[in-house]
Amino acid sequence: MSAAALVIAAHNLMPALRDHVKADGEIATFADTEPIQALQTIMEDRPSLVVLERLFAATPRGAALINRIKSDPQLAHTEVRVMSHTGDYTRQVVKPSAAAPPPSAPAGGSETATEAQQSSAPVATEEAPRSLDWHGTRRAPRYRVRQGIELQLDGNPAAVIDLSTVGAQVISPTVLRPNQKVRISVPIDDFTLRFRGAIAWAKFELPKAPAKNPQYRAGVEFTDADAQAIDNFCSKHRGS
Repeated sequence: MSAAALVIAAHNLMPALRDHVKADGEIATFADTEPIQALQTIMEDRPSLVVLERLFAATPRGAALINRIKSDPQLAHTEVRVMSHTGDYTRQVVKPSAAAPPPSAPAGGSETATEAQQSSAPVATEEAPRSLDWHGTRRAPRYRVRQGIELQLDGNPAAVIDLSTVGAQVISPTVLRPNQKVRISVPIDDFTLRFRGAIAWAKFELPKAPAKNPQYRAGVEFTDADAQAIDNFCSKHRGS
């Protein structure tokens, strides 16, 4: 039997939160460590209500799950709420609509500036990668590279999305965190270019393709790279 509602929270907060959830039918529950399993059930059952405990919703995994639900037209009728386990806070997540006014100009002035900021807070999507750094500034021309090009961060492979002489945007299956210092290796012809860098920003993502695993999209800033060697690498592997 399909669940009418689905609740996600930490184990110790689940009983209290579940008491505040009203649903006409069965309520499925998932721990905050099970976002992938929760998403699979959501895609299969398409419940009318998904509730995320407030603390989980504020995490990268919670934000990624909210964004994944919001962006899927098959879940257009699934209501998403963020609730506190104490029952003193609840907010319905606003889904994008072609007829909806832009966040900077809420219709009729009925939405406060704080609420508008909450409903339009940016979260990563697979189709809309961020710029090199969090603020969108670029210190050098940035080029998209061909699919399949990789570099290594601390010995772990990461797919390169775009690249400049001062940084790159990558997708990694391993955890990446802002301000994390990394050792970078770039294969260039018959040798490997090695230098240091740091993670400028990072976002956890739940890809839409069912076969793809969770991933981290991140901006990497280079600190002591050979600019000429990187520029040659960009020219050789530039995408269309």
